[in-house]
Amino acid sequence: MNCCHDEKPLRMTMLQNSRLENTLIIKTSCEKKRDAYKTHEAQKEDLLKKIIPLIIFLFLGVSSFAQDTTGSAKSFSDDPFNHPLLPLYLLSIAIGIVIILVLIAALYTIKILNVFVAQAEKERALKLGIAYKKEPSWWDTLTEKLNASVPVEREESIDLGHNYDGIRELDNHLPPWWKWLFVGTVVWGVIYLLVYHVMGTLPLSDEEYKQEVATAEIAIQKLKAAQPQVLIDGNTIEFTNDAELIANGKKVYLSNCSTCHRNDGGGNAIGPNLTDNYWIHGGNAKSIFNTIKSGVVEKGMPDWGKIMSPIDVRDVTFFVMSLKGSNPVDAKAPQGELFEPVPKKPLPGDTTKTQAVL
Repeated sequence: MNCCHDEKPLRMTMLQNSRLENTLIIKTSCEKKRDAYKTHEAQKEDLLKKIIPLIIFLFLGVSSFAQDTTGSAKSFSDDPFNHPLLPLYLLSIAIGIVIILVLIAALYTIKILNVFVAQAEKERALKLGIAYKKEPSWWDTLTEKLNASVPVEREESIDLGHNYDGIRELDNHLPPWWKWLFVGTVVWGVIYLLVYHVMGTLPLSDEEYKQEVATAEIAIQKLKAAQPQVLIDGNTIEFTNDAELIANGKKVYLSNCSTCHRNDGGGNAIGPNLTDNYWIHGGNAKSIFNTIKSGVVEKGMPDWGKIMSPIDVRDVTFFVMSLKGSNPVDAKAPQGELFEPVPKKPLPGDTTKTQAVL
């Protein structure tokens, strides 16, 4: 924004000497403020020239340093206070804050200079006896062009003559940005119709969904092939007192089942006691496995087979069966029917003692 406008030279007459002196004084003050504004702009450009290379150097240093530490075991989020990049990150944050503060200070300085320039123009207009008219800012100019709004002083030209409780009806047109947005949507609709429906260049939503499902099925098959699942038959399963399987079953149990049956299996207001000989849905390995896998929806028991793997269901079954006779404190009263293990029939020629089938 210029402080002073160019003026035609005044004629050197006796009547205009005083006016010329006032004009020269105003020009001198305006030129000083304009020079101060130019000096400020030059200082701001020098500051930006110094800051930009520093920012580029900083980001280059961060990227190179990060490449050197990619092989570290812990990331910054795992242990931020002991991470080698912590000082660099703190320095980056500090520099960013300084840059923001400098920009804010520059904006306020420009605003103050604009106020001084406007004040000088007001004084000049007052001394010359002309009406002062504030020059619109770049934002006001841009807004006026985008909205194509009629200035307040020319609203009479679009007044339709309708007045409702002091609210006048004006014949304003739609803003140009809205019209071009509407035109853009129409053009996009035509392109979409041609690409998706006429030429079939790109797949529709239904076809894209089917493609994604097929891709997911291929990925699942590859995953299953790389990690084959152990087949566990719930109809022929038998209890195995394996410490490793029971330990894994305890871990899964505590994560999923302890809410309804307590950590020690003693039961609570929701789930029954799992440590006695009374069972609602059977107490052998087959019954417990199928109860955990399929659930009992009417009693609030979810079908854990949709969440747990067959191995986890088996291990939880073995852990639950290992709780028998643990007699936890304040256990829930027995529920269901008494379960007695069926003695296992010995094979012909087997001289070992008869074992109970769980």
